Amino acid sequence: MELRSYTQHYHIIIEQQFDTLKEWIDEHKHSSYFVLVDSNTAIHCLPKLLERFDEMDFEILEMEAGESSKSLDTAQTLWHQLMEKGADRDSLLINLGGGVVCDMGGFVASTFKRGIDFIHIPTSLLAMVDAAIGGKTGVNFEQYKNQIGTFEHAKLVYVFPPFLETLPVRHLKNGYAEVIKHAVLDRPKHLDEIRKVNWNDWRSFQDIITISIIFKTKVIQSDFEESGSRKQLNFGHTIGHAIESLSLKRDKEPILHGEAIAIGMVIETFLSKKLAKLDGEDAKIIISEILNHFEIYNLKPDTIPNILEYIVHDKKVKEGVPYFALLDQIGEADWNIKVSEDNIREVLDQYIANYCS
Repeated sequence: MELRSYTQHYHIIIEQQFDTLKEWIDEHKHSSYFVLVDSNTAIHCLPKLLERFDEMDFEILEMEAGESSKSLDTAQTLWHQLMEKGADRDSLLINLGGGVVCDMGGFVASTFKRGIDFIHIPTSLLAMVDAAIGGKTGVNFEQYKNQIGTFEHAKLVYVFPPFLETLPVRHLKNGYAEVIKHAVLDRPKHLDEIRKVNWNDWRSFQDIITISIIFKTKVIQSDFEESGSRKQLNFGHTIGHAIESLSLKRDKEPILHGEAIAIGMVIETFLSKKLAKLDGEDAKIIISEILNHFEIYNLKPDTIPNILEYIVHDKKVKEGVPYFALLDQIGEADWNIKVSEDNIREVLDQYIANYCS
């Protein structure tokens, strides 16, 4: 199926073969074609693409998989490769991968020669419902998440659900955190619909992907550069990104982005009860849905200062004060709530007392 575009030149296509993608590439002529993969999608996904486009001359760019590769060093390496391989302003970069590849590829393309065309072919659930949608690109900087980036739409997002078959359940759940977020921001019925997922059958995700994409595109259509209602999509992310940064620094095997966002949503649900209008019953429903799928991430009181330090550097901080997107109820959010350091300490203490002692 093809979803309604929300800018004149931006389309999202969801299908189980590459026919429409081939038609799009044939129709939109470019001087040269580059495919960015990581060390996982080079093995599991690239052969499927090359098999369908065996007559095309693709130049392959490869980066290491994982959040640690989302850096200016990697961007510089990719810019250098594009120059070496003769990319010009009429080239096309195809980002074939998960959230890190989409964020990195979009950033590299939107800055190379002041911007070349790029398309996303997301290969993970996280990328299909979130990272590939909405035109945010970026890299981490000095252990802080998404500090440098651009707003730039891909010319096309091509969603090929069979790629989910290549993922272990943990990586499916990594994307499911964003699915839960969309559901609690949208409406109770959305939350009911996502519970139909079967972790052992990628086909059960097709409707969930479509519902999530429709919700996110509706939000972005009204506020592309995040000056208003798009901020609601940050629910769970202020504390979640801080926990993710903490884990990247201290853990031998860091938690995944979605796992950090899941815990961030639990803690920000506590904040929503305290500072917004969320009642206890809705809070219980949200936390139960999250913890049905995600393990507790163990925090200790002595980690709170580290989390607060990461929050200070969050993009949503203004004049030293963090602004949170919190829930008034399932389906309704307030995205401009000032939260004091004492409030954050209180809910972190609450999480630790409830789940980590």
